[in-house]
Amino acid sequence: MADVRLALGGVGQIAVTVIDLERATRFYRDVLGLEFLMQVPGMAFFALGGGTRLLLGPGEPGDALKRSSVLYFRVADTTAAEAALRAQNVDIVAPSHLVARMPGHELWIVFFRDSETNVMALMAEKPLA
Repeated sequence: MADVRLALGGVGQIAVTVIDLERATRFYRDVLGLEFLMQVPGMAFFALGGGTRLLLGPGEPGDALKRSSVLYFRVADTTAAEAALRAQNVDIVAPSHLVARMPGHELWIVFFRDSETNVMALMAEKPLA
């Protein structure tokens, strides 16, 4: 048998399971400010940067609702981003907090729920002074 190896590239698309596609589209476009690309029956697509797309859509027919993985979106300042989310009544699961001091920077994270109750996060790598 031949030794066949995959040559994977970067992540091209990430899917997030949603209950109400229109509500989720508004949340990701209007609250998080992601660039809306297109909508086709049952799915909406957003640009995440670096050629990666976010797909919002329902789960597979007959499957119970499955939660998505936590997506960590980069921001410059998690405290300011948290304030912006709170101003739009977004459910904050864990407020902005220091996770780790790394060589050259600190890692800060805030966790929140999207319109479909999926937990998502915003992260900032703040350079050390």
